[in-house]
Amino acid sequence: MMRLYDTARRRVVEFTAEQTVTLYVCGITPYDTTHLGHAATYLTYDVLQRRLIDRGHEVRYVRNITDVDDDLLRVAAERGVHYLDLAWGQAGRFDRDMEALNLLPPWAEPRATSAIGNIRGMIDTLLARGNAYLADGSVYFDVATSSTFGQLSHLDRDEMRQRAAQSGEDLHDPAKRNPLDVVLWKPSAAGEPVWESRWGSGRPGWHIECSALALRELGPTIDLHGGGQDLIYPHHEAVQAQCEAMTSAPFVRYWLHQAMVGIDGVKMSKSTGNLVFVADLLATHEPAAVRLALSVHHYRQEWDWNDQLLVDATERLAGWRSAGPGEGALDEVRAALDEDLDLPAAVAAIDRAAAAGQGVDRAADLLGIAL
Repeated sequence: MMRLYDTARRRVVEFTAEQTVTLYVCGITPYDTTHLGHAATYLTYDVLQRRLIDRGHEVRYVRNITDVDDDLLRVAAERGVHYLDLAWGQAGRFDRDMEALNLLPPWAEPRATSAIGNIRGMIDTLLARGNAYLADGSVYFDVATSSTFGQLSHLDRDEMRQRAAQSGEDLHDPAKRNPLDVVLWKPSAAGEPVWESRWGSGRPGWHIECSALALRELGPTIDLHGGGQDLIYPHHEAVQAQCEAMTSAPFVRYWLHQAMVGIDGVKMSKSTGNLVFVADLLATHEPAAVRLALSVHHYRQEWDWNDQLLVDATERLAGWRSAGPGEGALDEVRAALDEDLDLPAAVAAIDRAAAAGQGVDRAADLLGIAL
């Protein structure tokens, strides 16, 4: 039995699924280099994939690329490059970083710009059903029409407004019926990409991009949906409400969110500028050591990066390799991963087996660490 913490239910629950497991994880907005917050997040879902495959499942893992977005367009304009050129180059760097860290490739990696037709069709349906409205040239999702809005984040309306403001939502938009309503389509500013639609030319909002991609790639109900904890509200709350309004079916069976990585107690993010880039670490350290340094924390616990983690990981890696090949700790690692992806317990089990002279390459491989 595998047990995972479901964000919506706020407890560890038994995970059950058919032979094919569908998994959607919110991917990058490619306007800067991959940092450790990204790496920690995608490593978690990589280990989850590996254990599901080890248990006999086929995993259809979709990780999108948000290649039309306010931040991406702003940075492209600042650098004087086309936004798709910027996205293409940064997505390539991200893929190289993930490959170096030995992450399994996704089943699909669709771009938001590939789904403009799907987005327009979805918005048209939401308008026809009364879940969306047109005002001042923009289309908004009416959160009051969703009976489940708030059941993922469990926030009250004041907390929602605070989180929405922090994420860049415009709570003072006079065209909104409710400050928490989210933009589905908006007019493009000068120099921004523009697409035609029945309600006017413009471009999609952020939340509807993931809604359309998830439904297109994986269908109305997804087994597992993940991303960083900072996406729970408003992004995932909005995506879920939009999809369920569209399909009248439960959108996600299990929500799994990764805690934030920080430095000196401050969340690592592009907005604060306190970033440690994966490429910089890979330039001076073995990829397996970088991955192992990220594997000693539980995915639901916030933690701070420091350089000692790499020193410890390098020493630990040497100890594991010195034990030689074998299946030491394999059953213990499987049991640890089945108990809410307990990576610290898995690493500790491999430490004990290696210290006892048992080969641990099979167990390490289950964590994505090639010895």
